[in-house]
Amino acid sequence: MRGHAHLISAYVAGSSWLHRTPLLLKFLLLAGTGVVVLALPGLLPRALVLAAVVVIHLAARLPAVRLLQPIRSMWLFLLVVLAYRWWADSAAGAAGVVAGLLACIYAANLLTATTEVQRLLDGLVAAVTPLRRFGADPERFALTIGLMLRSIPFLLGSLHDVRDAARARGLGASPRAVVQPVLIGAVAYARQTGDALAARGLGEKAAD
Repeated sequence: MRGHAHLISAYVAGSSWLHRTPLLLKFLLLAGTGVVVLALPGLLPRALVLAAVVVIHLAARLPAVRLLQPIRSMWLFLLVVLAYRWWADSAAGAAGVVAGLLACIYAANLLTATTEVQRLLDGLVAAVTPLRRFGADPERFALTIGLMLRSIPFLLGSLHDVRDAARARGLGASPRAVVQPVLIGAVAYARQTGDALAARGLGEKAAD
């Protein structure tokens, strides 16, 4: 299955200052971006936040083309939000909402593009470990997140491939021609994942 551009960028190998930044600081950057976007409504502050995140992206020597991936993936959603906010508020207000959304998405991309998945999962385990006394299982939580991160690209790629195949057969307008193969592929993928977990002794633990 071919690769696809998704909303959240995959890890980009590198040795930039952002790659070397501690994971906690990256999480704080992401959280801080969201807080500022929510606390400072309006086009100017959100545009400044967006510009700052873009500058960090470029300063970290990440490919500039990655800034286009979220727009390609959700252009229709952004267009609907822009049109609705323009109608309900104003052009400046609509642009501010879209700028805030892109700032948060780009900040999340900075985290995932400069941090290996295993390091992210280790950070999640460390964050959840204090909750073990309340019955939380940090390792199970990290495994769940890891499976989710692995499954989403597969399912999105499957959807794109099936849709392209349906168009090639002249069935692009038929929901059944797209939905049914995707569902069958998703079930098969889930079964294969379950079998792989069971083979490693994880299925029995999950069933306790």
